[in-house]
Amino acid sequence: MPNYVRNDNRQVNELRPVAIHLGYQKHPAGSVLIECGNTRVLCAVSIQDGVPRWMREQNTPGGWLTCEYQMLPSATGQRGQREAVRGKQSGRTQEIQRLIGRSLRSMVDLEKIGARTLQVDCDVIDADGGTRCASITGACVALELAVNSLLREQKITESPIRGRVAAVSVGLVDGTPIADLCYREDARADVDMNVVMTETGEFIEVQGTAEGQTFSRELMDAMLDLAVEGIRKLCLAQKQALAGAE
Repeated sequence: MPNYVRNDNRQVNELRPVAIHLGYQKHPAGSVLIECGNTRVLCAVSIQDGVPRWMREQNTPGGWLTCEYQMLPSATGQRGQREAVRGKQSGRTQEIQRLIGRSLRSMVDLEKIGARTLQVDCDVIDADGGTRCASITGACVALELAVNSLLREQKITESPIRGRVAAVSVGLVDGTPIADLCYREDARADVDMNVVMTETGEFIEVQGTAEGQTFSRELMDAMLDLAVEGIRKLCLAQKQALAGAE
C-alpha cells in the first residue's frame, strides 16, 4: 500500500481531535457544539407540540423528527451567500439534511414521544471537511439531551432512544484508505465515502463515490474497516460527553 503522508501527520486511521460541548445554547431542549479538528457545528434540538399535517391525515401514531442544515456564510475561506438570499436551498443542503434526519430517526422510537416534533438544527460555523458527519455525531448528543428533558419534566415515561449513532468520512487518497478527511484531503480524494452507523455496529447509510478512479472490493472493505473503527471512537466521545451531564 502506498506510503501516503497526511498533511497534518495523522495516521491513516486517526481521527481529528473531537470535542463535544454540552448546553451551548440556552433555549433549545438540547444543544451541543461539536469540534472535529477545524470543523465546528452547532447542533440544537427543539421540541414542538404537534406533528406534520401528513401524519395527522394518516392517523400516524407518535411523533416526528426533522432536520435543517446550513453553512454560515463565513464558514469557509471564501464567503458564501446565504441560501435565504438566493430564495432556495441547494441540492447539497437538501441531501445533507435528509441524511441527518434519516440517521437520527433510526435511533428514536417516535411512538414513545407522543404527538411532538423534534426539530434538529445543524449550523456549520467552520467547515474543514466532514460537516455532515460532524452534524450527525453532534446532533445525536443534542437529541439525547432533549429527550432527557422530556423525561425530567415527566412528559414521557420511558426513553425512546434505541441507541446512539455517529458518522465519519473515509476515502482513498493516492491509493491509500484514510479516515476522517479534512478539506484538503477531500478535495483530492479519488474516493469519498460517508458512513453512518449505530453504536452496536449496524450500518445506517453508506455513501461512496469514485471521484477520480474506480476502486476494488478490497479497498472498499479497507475503508469500511476504518469507518467502523472511527465510529467506535466517536461513540466513546459521545458517551464521555453525556456522562458529564449526569
